[in-house]
Amino acid sequence: MTHDTIIVGAGAAGCILAARLSEAREHRVLLLEAGPDFPMAQKMPSEIRQAYGYPGIWGQAFGYNTRWGWGYRARSTEDNPDIFIPRGRVVGGSSAINAQIFLRGQPQDFDDWAAAGNSEWSYERILPCLKRIESDRDYDDDFHGTDGPIPVRRFAIEECSREQVAFYQAMRDQGMADCPDHNNPQSTGVGPLPLNNAEGIRWSASLGYLTPEVRQRSNLEIRGNCDVRRVVVEHGRAVGVEVLGDTGAERLLAGEVIVSAGAIASPHLLMRSGMGPADHLTALGLDVAADLPGMGQNLRCHAQCALTVAVKPPFRNTGAEPPLQMGCRYTAADSPLRNDMFLHPASCATRNGFYDADDVDPIGFFLVSAIYLAAGSGQVRLRSGDPGERPDLDYNFLAESSDLIRMREGVRKLLGLLGHEQYREIVEGPLNIAEADTASDEALDRWMRRVVATSHHVSGTCKMGPDSDPLAAVDQYGRLKGVRNVRVADASIMHDCIRANTNLTTMMIGERIAEFIAGDR
Repeated sequence: MTHDTIIVGAGAAGCILAARLSEAREHRVLLLEAGPDFPMAQKMPSEIRQAYGYPGIWGQAFGYNTRWGWGYRARSTEDNPDIFIPRGRVVGGSSAINAQIFLRGQPQDFDDWAAAGNSEWSYERILPCLKRIESDRDYDDDFHGTDGPIPVRRFAIEECSREQVAFYQAMRDQGMADCPDHNNPQSTGVGPLPLNNAEGIRWSASLGYLTPEVRQRSNLEIRGNCDVRRVVVEHGRAVGVEVLGDTGAERLLAGEVIVSAGAIASPHLLMRSGMGPADHLTALGLDVAADLPGMGQNLRCHAQCALTVAVKPPFRNTGAEPPLQMGCRYTAADSPLRNDMFLHPASCATRNGFYDADDVDPIGFFLVSAIYLAAGSGQVRLRSGDPGERPDLDYNFLAESSDLIRMREGVRKLLGLLGHEQYREIVEGPLNIAEADTASDEALDRWMRRVVATSHHVSGTCKMGPDSDPLAAVDQYGRLKGVRNVRVADASIMHDCIRANTNLTTMMIGERIAEFIAGDR
């Protein structure tokens, strides 16, 4: 059987594409996911149910034991050469295991994409997609949606845990603006984060879009536990994919293949299928179907440095759910980029950090500084053509002086918060930074290079752009350059990482590419 569309990857964009494309009942859609599918939430095992609840799946069901993850490792800096990269390997993808911050990029982010030759992605054109996705419980105006599949809410100050309230008050007392709605296009400052979490459930793309009614469509097939080995290219066009599933190796045919496997797995799959930098592929003995020098390049992410803060014993088990409730976006000193920094507390610290599933005793909370529009970039490269071998990931954080300067300012802002009266009442002190680390800018830079890690917002590795852009791997409609009948639709096609968490924007990409395909039909 030949499907009209095969979608590789059931993540934030892939689930939406499957739901939207299968609305046309004559259009046959096959959605493939390397991880398991859990179509009936009430029948989930307890650890999967928890993954859809408040806590991140990292420590409870994921962690270093990557049962539903990819187990990626990456270089952060020379001084932090091996960090854990959690990415979801389950229907719902990373939208099923993320921190649930449903934050929009700045309007200027999308207008910058348009100005770079991607006119279909201006803020004006993508706003209807953003509104279509959400059902905002707090705001009903020209900028928000109220009847979409993903519920969005913010926690009122009286609902928040003590360390979250202290963060809000301390930032306000430092002169930061009040921000009741971070998704307002003019917003800046500190306030409650929009969360895709209602009644304690993380609303992933799978839960929101692959509803029981959608799953019953006769023209939609969802296949979990199915590894795609490569995209099959014949005479310059994709004809399908080779998969390894429960029934063994198999070739599946399609009129079009949409790669929605994420900003790591998508370039990994495409390069080992012969679409990437020719010199890199031939050095590994791979046939070249399309020479795309930018494939796997332009890896963008939000670098973050986290302070681990111990609290006094009576305040250690706050039970904060969700652990992320408040956030602050601001513009770094002398920066031309509005809201290019993000600070937030996280009520989930143990002595060993976020991801240690064996260490569940709370010690306190984190204070996190993140660069929301970095100057630096990294890359994804193949180690070999073996689909089972994870790619070589280099995030290359803090390599640019402007990134170092902004991160340094953010960390010092966080350290300054701990002297606030509300924090003094509950805090013992930071655990992972010493006074000597803050004695000079050079000392603090060394500390930052040792601890800097990812905010889990990898993007840009199959960059969209016109033919004049040497790093562009796809055009603005997601169509791969050099091979017909292949599109890419996920965070990898972002021209640059947006000044926000990437989940919502990736969902928007799914909606927007679905619009393009419907228009083509």
